[in-house]
Amino acid sequence: MGTIFITTITVTTFTGLLALLLTLADRTIGNYGELQITINDDKEYIVEGGDSLLSSLISQQIFIPSACGGKGTCGYCKVKILEGGGPVLSTELPWLTGEEIEDNVRISCQCKVKEDMRIEIPEELFNVREYQVTIETIEDLTPRIKRLRLRFKDGEEIDFKPGQYVQLKAPIYEGNDEEVYRAYSIASPPSDKSYIDLIIGYVGGKATTYVHKFLSEGDTVDINGPYGDFQYQDTYDNDMVMVAVGTGFAPILSILYYMRDNDIRRKARFYFGARTPEDLFLLDEIEALEEELYDFQFIPTLSRVLDEHDWTGERGRVNVALDKHIKSPEDKEAYLCGSPGMIDTVIEVLKDKGILEESIYYDKF
Repeated sequence: MGTIFITTITVTTFTGLLALLLTLADRTIGNYGELQITINDDKEYIVEGGDSLLSSLISQQIFIPSACGGKGTCGYCKVKILEGGGPVLSTELPWLTGEEIEDNVRISCQCKVKEDMRIEIPEELFNVREYQVTIETIEDLTPRIKRLRLRFKDGEEIDFKPGQYVQLKAPIYEGNDEEVYRAYSIASPPSDKSYIDLIIGYVGGKATTYVHKFLSEGDTVDINGPYGDFQYQDTYDNDMVMVAVGTGFAPILSILYYMRDNDIRRKARFYFGARTPEDLFLLDEIEALEEELYDFQFIPTLSRVLDEHDWTGERGRVNVALDKHIKSPEDKEAYLCGSPGMIDTVIEVLKDKGILEESIYYDKF
């Protein structure tokens, strides 16, 4: 009994001493004081050293895309660190190509600010803001897909380009013990900046579970944005090929609304891949766009259609429909949104049809 007591006291004392030493180390060795971050050689910010670069930028209201909330598991929060980043960490390597490492690209949530830094980020990220918005409506589009309307506070608005996305924060809730951010494409017209629509499918993750099982009309949520290079291109007026599956429908819809509101007179074909007729949605709105746009046609194609569905449209995966409808190598521009596998397959079809790779824009998720 005495031996157990002595052992317990020894372990407790050792643990307490270790905790004290770690605390002292954090306050002394880890006390880096105030440091300077210079961005794009023309903007300077003073931050408290010791935090991650991602957190330090957020403290200055500069938002870098980060779907995992800074856990180092998504690889989105890339920046160029020209000075002060130290060596590339092993936790960064899975997310960086050899070319990116040569180009000083780093994962900002993994890099600590321990000295003055000089970094580069896209200029458009200075337009990214954080908003607290109200869930105005939640609409069931299919048994697994919802459309949310997010209304901004009076006097606030968001300026985005058709095709871009925002990050929505899922807070701590029953069954989820951490805040997470997830990216969702905007599905509404850029002409009305007082709200945005998001189309969110249920996949069982922390954010989609929050949206589908916990979120209600009237609730407030935090978002930041807009982000993304996938957007409508107005350089040329050639024909447009649009391809999406599932919730990839969202940015294509925003592009179509933009074309309608700006009277853009371009031929456009939207190939949408789904499994069964039950997976199709917003058909009334698409039908209206077919009437309103200059030369637009919606071409759904179903991969698991059955005889009882009485389906008379295209069958098979979306790449099959593309191969059937695009006959000759024409001067076309393509917009693709969906899973990496789908996009990679479609890109090969389009290239085989003679569409230039630099004219193919895509958003993989």
